[in-house]
Amino acid sequence: MSRRSTTTRIIAATSAVVMMGGLAACGNGDSSTTSDGKPVVTILVVKPTNQVAMSEMTWAKELEADCDCSIEWKEVADAQWSQQKNAALAAGEIADLNIRAFKPDDVARNTSAFEVLGDDLDKLPNVREFFKEQPTARKYVEVDGKITVLPSSRTRGFLASGQHFLINKTWLDKLGLKVPTTWDELRTVMEAFKTQDPNGNGEADEIAFNPRPLSTSKIGDWWSPFLMMNATGIATHFNSGPSSQGIYVKNGKVGNWMQTNQFRQVIEFYHEMTSNGWAPSDWVTVQYDKYNSRNRSDDKTAKVGMAFGWDESAFGVYDSKLADQYVSVPVPSADGVSDSETVWDGSRDANRYEDFHMAMSSNAKNKEACLKVIDLLYSEKYSIQQLYGSLTDGYVEKTGDHSYKVTEKFHKAQDELKVPALEDRLAGWIPDDVTVEGDRGMDHVSQADAPYEQQYANYDHEKDIMPIYVRVSEEDQNTIVNNNTALFDYAIPVVSKWLAQGGAEDDSQWNAFQDNLKKYSIEDNTAIWQKAYDKYVK
Repeated sequence: MSRRSTTTRIIAATSAVVMMGGLAACGNGDSSTTSDGKPVVTILVVKPTNQVAMSEMTWAKELEADCDCSIEWKEVADAQWSQQKNAALAAGEIADLNIRAFKPDDVARNTSAFEVLGDDLDKLPNVREFFKEQPTARKYVEVDGKITVLPSSRTRGFLASGQHFLINKTWLDKLGLKVPTTWDELRTVMEAFKTQDPNGNGEADEIAFNPRPLSTSKIGDWWSPFLMMNATGIATHFNSGPSSQGIYVKNGKVGNWMQTNQFRQVIEFYHEMTSNGWAPSDWVTVQYDKYNSRNRSDDKTAKVGMAFGWDESAFGVYDSKLADQYVSVPVPSADGVSDSETVWDGSRDANRYEDFHMAMSSNAKNKEACLKVIDLLYSEKYSIQQLYGSLTDGYVEKTGDHSYKVTEKFHKAQDELKVPALEDRLAGWIPDDVTVEGDRGMDHVSQADAPYEQQYANYDHEKDIMPIYVRVSEEDQNTIVNNNTALFDYAIPVVSKWLAQGGAEDDSQWNAFQDNLKKYSIEDNTAIWQKAYDKYVK
């Protein structure tokens, strides 16, 4: 699930409108050249519905001129493509170039249909430079020594987790409290938030902590309550990857945190919150709309003291009176855990990079022209414009060598849901020496992520977390999926009951739970991930 920009998240959640381009339109077309002899290149773009048509993006027209070719743009909405992708692969209806359409796993199952772009790097100097500067991006898409799908990379400002611990600083200041650094201090703050009327409306309506409801199909998710595992020293990565299954890594050894005492400790802490009224009694199973409405209240009076979220926009629109009350803070250390052992969610790479942003058909009629287009897209000039709109139209301004400013014209287009760019969908990369001023999404997530620098430094990001470039084979993935269906059908109801009603402190219940996890093949999944980790982490 991508949380790459606030606007995109809202649109994806509220709209499934189908844009131009049906399944038949994804093919290569009938003619390989125009009447005046220019090569024709078809490009499929999978887009959210808040972006204008490619024909309205000036940079796309300039790209056509720079490649000296004719580009036929095909556009498909996210919801439509999710239904059409497999049929397109089966029918061989694949555009010459495809932006954010096919993942490495799709290509691995259809190898003959796609160009091995790693063999073309001599004709893709911008891509070659990308991989040289940012080797994590290359590892992310290299499968069994082959690179078929190219990744994307936004500015270094997006090297930030999408998971943050947010607290109402206005309430803290009013009550004369400091930011909690331990669970004991957190207990004191939660009790004060509950009992001392920090929102000043004279009503006992404050929710000290508002955990996100538990998923019914996996043990972790975006803004999961089990981000609290980081307080115990076990690093999560809930932007992506197997953390949602409970998989973690400690000094190169893969495990599942459902089998740890730290997991038990976190469950007991949440039950303590529930029984003391610091968290809502129904939080474990509450509907998401009610959970969200608690965070946002009436858009005037804050009702929630703490929650996990992307940034302060979890509580209201940016710069609103409500959102401005919240700041992100390091997660408080669990009982018995030192500051130096406490860590934070390691999802930063998964926020900057995505692994499915450019794929090329092996049957493209004009291969040289296609490669030229790809290399242009991965240039600084076109990567910036894919993110922020055309320089020509003033959506972004060049302010110096490798420096740019996003203008109010672009912000207005964003707010009106008429974005003249691909934003996070870009097939491109932004070098580390490029600076960008005025990217609201980048500025907010960078600011939200800054307090965690020390907790990031408390662990090794290869030995103590599953890197984004570790992947399992299709056969092993099927095994994991099948195992997890039964595993979570059993485990989630047990954990949900413990969170709400208690019971994890009972040794007999805990031991029975551990025995049953093994019966449901939890250790087989761990062994599969250990094998994959050992293969990809050199």
